[in-house]
Amino acid sequence: MVRRWAGGAAVAVMASVLLSGPAAAEVSEETAFILNTLLFLIGGFLVMLMAAGFAMLEVGFVRTKHAAAICLKNIALYSLAGLMFYFVGYQVMYGGQTPWFGIPEIWAPSEVASDETIDLGTGYAAASDWFFQMVFVATAASIVSGTVAERVKLGSFFLFVVVLTAVIYPVQGSWEWGGGWLDSQFGFSDFAGSTLVHSTGGWAALAGAILIGARTGRFGKNATPMQPSSLPLATLGTFILWFGWFGFNGASQLAMGSAPDAVAISQIFANTNMAAAAGVVTAYVLSLILGGGKANLAYCLNGALAGLVSITAEPLTPTITEAILIGSVGAVIATFGAKFLEAVRIDDVVGAIPVHLFAGIWGTMAVPLTNADASVFGQAVGVGAIGAFVFGTSFAVWLILKITLGIRLSPDAENVGGDLSELGHAAGSIFASHPGKAPAPAE
Repeated sequence: MVRRWAGGAAVAVMASVLLSGPAAAEVSEETAFILNTLLFLIGGFLVMLMAAGFAMLEVGFVRTKHAAAICLKNIALYSLAGLMFYFVGYQVMYGGQTPWFGIPEIWAPSEVASDETIDLGTGYAAASDWFFQMVFVATAASIVSGTVAERVKLGSFFLFVVVLTAVIYPVQGSWEWGGGWLDSQFGFSDFAGSTLVHSTGGWAALAGAILIGARTGRFGKNATPMQPSSLPLATLGTFILWFGWFGFNGASQLAMGSAPDAVAISQIFANTNMAAAAGVVTAYVLSLILGGGKANLAYCLNGALAGLVSITAEPLTPTITEAILIGSVGAVIATFGAKFLEAVRIDDVVGAIPVHLFAGIWGTMAVPLTNADASVFGQAVGVGAIGAFVFGTSFAVWLILKITLGIRLSPDAENVGGDLSELGHAAGSIFASHPGKAPAPAE
C-alpha cells in the first residue's frame, strides 16, 4: 500500500465510473478533493489527541515524583517529531526513492491557498497528507517514552527521539508506505501500522530498556512495590487513545470521495472498536484467573490497547467477529508478554513492549487470515526486516548516548524523582518553592 497516492486513485475511479460530462467531472473531482483532504485533517487531529492519551496513560502508571517529567517528555517529543519530520523525515519516507529510502530534504507543499489554480488530480491537499503522516511518527516516539520512564535522562531521550523521527522511522516506513522494496517485492501489508508504527516503537523501546536497565528496586530480593500515581488518570488516557484510534485506522483508508470509501471507513470504525472491547474483556477474565479471583485494572487497560494494536495492520477485511477474535488474541499476548518481561527482568513501566511490539507482530502476521492479497511469507519478511533494522539502529543510538552523555539518572536523582532532579518542581506545584537542592545530574 502506497499511502500518498490512494486518494488520487479514488478520485480517478469515481470520476470515470460515476460521472459523465466535463462539467460534472470537474465538480465531482473538486468535491472528492475536499472530502479526502477533510479525512486526512480529521484523522490527523484525532491521532494528535493520542499524544494526550499517551501522556495521561504514562503519568497514571508512573510514581508521582516523575509525573511532571513525563508530561514534559510527551509534549516535547511530539514537538520534536513534527520538526524532524518536516526538516528530514517526510522526504526520507516519501521523497524520490533510492533502493532503500528517499533523499533527505526540507519538505514544502505542492500547492498553497494563494495559487490561482490548484491541481485536483493529486486527490487531496498536500499539507493535509503531511500533517496526517507526521502525527504517526509522534505516536512511535510516545511508545518509547513509557517503557523507559522514571530513569531515563530527558536530554538523552530527546536526542534519541530526534534520530528516531528523522531517520529510523522514515527509512523503514519508506519500505512499505513509500512504495519501497517490502511493498514492491514481497507484498507486505500493514494497513495502518501495527508494525511500521507500533512495533517500531516497541523495538526502539526494547533496545532502550535493555541498555538503561531496570528502575532501582524493581527486581531482586530487595524489590519494592512501585505504585502507579493514578490509575483513574491512566484509564482516561486509555479512553483518549481508543478515541484517537478511529482517526489512526479510519483515515488510513486515505479516501472519502465515494460511497465505497465511506462504507470502508464505517467497517474500519466498527472493527477497531470491537477489537478493543474484546481485548478488555479477555484481559479481565485473564486477570481474574491469574489473580486468584481478583481483577487487575492495568491488565484491562493494556488489553484494550493490545486489541487496538492487533487490528491496526488490517482493520478493513475482517468481519466484526474476526476482529473480536484478533483483539482477544492480542490481549492474551500482551498479558503473558508482560509476565515474560518480568521473568527476564526487563523493566517496562507502562507495558508498551507487550502491547505495541508483541501484539503488533501478532496483528501483522494475522493479516493473511482475512486478506487474500497478503502472504505469511511476505508478512514475516516485513516483520523480520523492520525488527532487525529498528532494534539494531536503536540499540546503536542508545549505546552511543550511553557512552557519551549517559542515558540514566543518577541514583540520587532517580530516588528523588525526575520532577525535582530534572525540572526543579513537582507536578502539582510548578510555582511553589521547594526546600533543599535537587541532586546534581550524573556525570
